[in-house]
Amino acid sequence: MKLSTLSKSHIQLKSDLKALTDVLIWFDQLYNSLVPREIWLRCQLALAEAFTNAVRHAHKDRPSEVPIDIEVTVTKNCIEMRIWDYGLPFDLKEKLKGMPVNHENESGGGRGLRLLEAISDHLSYTRNTEQRNCLLMVKYYGNEDKGSSQCEITDFN
Repeated sequence: MKLSTLSKSHIQLKSDLKALTDVLIWFDQLYNSLVPREIWLRCQLALAEAFTNAVRHAHKDRPSEVPIDIEVTVTKNCIEMRIWDYGLPFDLKEKLKGMPVNHENESGGGRGLRLLEAISDHLSYTRNTEQRNCLLMVKYYGNEDKGSSQCEITDFN
């Protein structure tokens, strides 16, 4: 753990939308007053959207017992959120390129990924050697420049 790490926590949940309440309660317990409240609430929204996407899309054809893992690291400069799923991999950057920037209210799907992109300073979706996908969202809030932050962005753990 880096010296700037304030907290790091992990939770494993079933692939069930009802578990979203557990995700939000767990996340709220990680709050540190060094994190601006507005940033925290935006990250909470992104985490809720990411978990919902994992259940609805990545695990849509899988039994609810297939777990979704979430890890959150809070440092003095940023919040890192990782969500692991067992769904089929896809190229997030290509998916975002092919989506309209502004969705109309009636349009179906895609708004969640755009929301994650808007909230996160770094967003990636990668496949690891365990055949799991990791959605990594990083939000900076410290006074340091994003490039010199103590946050260590690694797509695989």
